[in-house]
Amino acid sequence: MQDSASKATPLPRGRSFVLRFISGKYQGGEFPVVADKEIIVGRSSELDMVLVEDMVSRKHAKIQLQADGIWIEDLASTNGTFVNGEKIKRAKLKEGDRVLIGTSILKVIASDGVAAAPANEPLAPKPEAEVPSERTGFHQAPLPPGPGQTRTMAGSIEEIPLPDLLQLFGTSKKTGVLTVRSDSDVGRIYLRKGTIYFAQINDLADVPPMKSTFRLLTWAKGFFEFDTGDVPGFEGQEIDLGVQELLMEGLRQLDEFAVLKDKLPEMHAKLVIPSPLVPHLHDLTPKELDAFQLVLNWGHLETVLNKSTTTDLDTGEALVKLLKGGWIVRE
Repeated sequence: MQDSASKATPLPRGRSFVLRFISGKYQGGEFPVVADKEIIVGRSSELDMVLVEDMVSRKHAKIQLQADGIWIEDLASTNGTFVNGEKIKRAKLKEGDRVLIGTSILKVIASDGVAAAPANEPLAPKPEAEVPSERTGFHQAPLPPGPGQTRTMAGSIEEIPLPDLLQLFGTSKKTGVLTVRSDSDVGRIYLRKGTIYFAQINDLADVPPMKSTFRLLTWAKGFFEFDTGDVPGFEGQEIDLGVQELLMEGLRQLDEFAVLKDKLPEMHAKLVIPSPLVPHLHDLTPKELDAFQLVLNWGHLETVLNKSTTTDLDTGEALVKLLKGGWIVRE
């Protein structure tokens, strides 16, 4: 648990700051941070910032702008207070920090001057809005929650990147389904008590859940919806991976695959086996032979990557060797 000051640059003197709700039922609302005035956050109607939801304690947290910056303190809440995915007792906030209280995520932002939200009144929940399409500008209705589920969060992954979201859900041991929508694709990550156990993109059964999760981490634009409650099972296909472990391995693989990608043709390219085949198959490792067979069976690079049971990085490394050695060529 964190109980220390932020190591980042202190907040500039003379600037005003607000706490903006970037996810949850109060998304879009703002609450100004006033010098030397405590903001007590909780479910009780007598407090300064009233959040009406079950996961918020009657007195949950205290926020105060002091001479040396903005401080937040958890008031022994049942479900905890989190800053940038880390559970805290007391911490110093900096501009851009994200605070999770209940199912609401607040971001510390510089303000041009906004009117104070009325004290002792709950913030007005924002109606569930349509999701704008980034390419067309049209609007799409949000996907409905699954049976037995309740929508608790929604927002933009440009505002809250997926690694940050997953870290929040992992640390706070959330159970539910995280749905992410880009302009043309839909991905889902399934969690039980903060552990990722399944993932899928566009309901593609061929792509293993671990690979789907790694691919979702590359998405930088789109919108997310998190539904809590009953979660389905995927017998025989489930993984059991802590969020921190997944992020460390996933981000490492993504960095390495980004370098490797320049050595591969475009995703729509067709790969073929040359005839006659000059290099010997006995020079290949089992992993490379598997990639060779995938090219023989499926041809297109994107399909080969989808059909492979190994990660995109492992398959990509094998394909690069096959291309360089002449076992396969681009048609």
